[in-house]
Parts: sequence; C-alpha cells; structure tokens
Amino acid sequence: MSLLVPCVQELAKDPLLTTVPPRYVRHDQDPIIPYTSTTSLLPQLPVIDMNKLLLYSSDHHDQESMDSELEKLHLACKEWGFFQVINHGVSTSLVDSVKGGVEGFFNMEVEEKSRFGQKAGEKEGFGQVFVTSEEQKLVWADMFFLTTLPTHLRKPHLFPNLPNPFRDSLEAYSSELQNLAHKLLHLKTKALKMNPNDMKELFEQGRQSMTMNYYPPCPQPDLVIGLNPHSDASGITILLQINDQEGLQIKKDGNWIPVKPLPDAFIVNIGDALEIVTNGVYKSIEHRAIVNADKERLTIATFYNPKLDGELSPAPSLISKERPALFKRVSVVDFYKGFFSRQLDGKSYLDTMRIHSG
Repeated sequence: MSLLVPCVQELAKDPLLTTVPPRYVRHDQDPIIPYTSTTSLLPQLPVIDMNKLLLYSSDHHDQESMDSELEKLHLACKEWGFFQVINHGVSTSLVDSVKGGVEGFFNMEVEEKSRFGQKAGEKEGFGQVFVTSEEQKLVWADMFFLTTLPTHLRKPHLFPNLPNPFRDSLEAYSSELQNLAHKLLHLKTKALKMNPNDMKELFEQGRQSMTMNYYPPCPQPDLVIGLNPHSDASGITILLQINDQEGLQIKKDGNWIPVKPLPDAFIVNIGDALEIVTNGVYKSIEHRAIVNADKERLTIATFYNPKLDGELSPAPSLISKERPALFKRVSVVDFYKGFFSRQLDGKSYLDTMRIHSG
C-alpha cells in the first residue's frame, strides 16, 4: 500500500515556483554529485556484449572470446552489481516506440493521467510508491507502476486502458525483456557454475513489473532527490533511459558514481532476490536518481522477479561447508509484501533476511 500524493509534474509547471515545498527538501541525503564534462573520466559501468555471450548456445568457434565475456559478466555482477548491455537483441524500432509512448503518457493532461491513478491502498498506478506516512519526505518524481507478467495479474484499469500504439508496443517490449532476462539469468548460472535448475525453477514463470519514471526540472535540485538510495528487490532490473538527461548514480566503495548511459544499451542491475539466490556472490547495489534544474528526465525500469508461488533462499548448489547459507528461506509472497510495506532505505530490507551467526 502507498499513500496518495500530489503530482510533482504539475507542481513543477508553476512559473512562480522558485523554492521547493518543505516536504520535498531532503537534508538527510548525501551531497548531490552533479553531472559535468568530467563525469566520463570517473569509473564507468562494465559493458557486456550479448553477441559474444549468446554464441555459447549456438556456435563454439570463438571459445576464448566467449569465456572472456562470461568472466567479464561474472566480475561485473560480483564487483559492481550493475552493467550496461549492448547488442541485446531488442529492436531499435521497438525501443523507440516505447520511448515515444512513455513520453506521450507523461505529456497527457493531468485529468487523463488520473484515470491511471493509484487507488487507495494499492501500489500500482500513477503516483508514488513506498509512501507510508503523511509526514514522510517525498521524492521529486512521478511514477507509473504496473504489473505486466503474468498477464492474469494485470490490473484491468491499467495496462488494458493504455492508448494504442503504446499498449501494443509495451506488450511486445514486455515479451522481449522477459526473453532478455531469461538469457541473462541463464548466463549467470553458467558464470557461477551453479545447477541451472536452481535458477530456472524460481524464475521461469517469474513476475515482471515496470515503473515509468518522470523527474521534472526543479528550481533547487540540490535540495531534493528523484529516487531514494535503495537496492531493488527484483531478481534483475533492466533500465531504459528515455531521453538524454542523465541522473542515475550508484554507490561503489562508499562513493556515489554518476552513470553515463550508452546509446542503444540497457542498464542492468542485480536485485536483492538474486543476491539471496547467489548466496551473496552477486551483490545488489544502492542507487539513487538526482534531478536537474532545466530539463526533465524519463526512464522505464523493468523488474524481473521470482514466481509468486516460489520460495526464496540461497541456491543449494552454492551452499557449502566453506560458504554456508547467508540468508533465511522465505516465501516469495512474504518477501515482496515486506519490501513494499517499508520506505526505501538503502539495503535495510535485505539485511532483515540475513542469517547472523553467533
């Protein structure tokens, strides 16, 4: 459940708005790292080429290149928890169509968007997620959160009511990203040398959801946050940058690093569920979104989660005497119920799943 909040996009349209309303002022956040011309000089996310990896399942003529790329993926998941993926197989025309649809959605009149508004006590719909009290500080963003797969879990007033051609594009995109998620998870089982059935059993009929994010320009961008620092609860998250305004930052070695999205790439990150399944070998990483004084930023994040009737625990093939289970066993339903009942706060939710020895 999430409480209903004002539309930030409408708030930001007010030409007289020069100071941020108190409920959005965030003195509790780490200082904002602006995007500058020197951003590209900072460490950047590893880039994984799916063309090299997918030869694994077809043509073995370049084993060395494949092994090298798989090791690169393994290290990206272990040391970064984030990477960019190129040559991912999702057509440029479909991606462009989804981008246009997301922009079109947020350009609708507020009355039209309100048809997709969250209903009291629900988290899906247009609004903000993770708002648990009237006193809680808010993020400088509007979100449209919806379940996309399996289709029988879709809310009848959300996905089916989207205007065409956006609805058809999103349908195709949902299917393509499910395929991409399956390929990535399969490759990770290879990289981890784990029993592939441990991953397949949990994720094959997994739940997919999407969040479209709109971060309006802000007169005092250093005082607000677009998205609280957090790790995702998903197995994996696949992020598509809609326009060219950057804003994603990840926490690595205690520092916030601005991410520069590559054209025609997806940004992929490990979620808490996958950190549990891999028994902590792969890490879910804190990330946040910052906003800009002059230009809006738009993204769409696709979360691929374990199946709802599954149980979440470290994969048996990754537990040993030397590396015992680091996380408790929990039903997938209870895991997500707990996640959505809290405010977003770093990796605090995953920490409740840890087994503390001694």
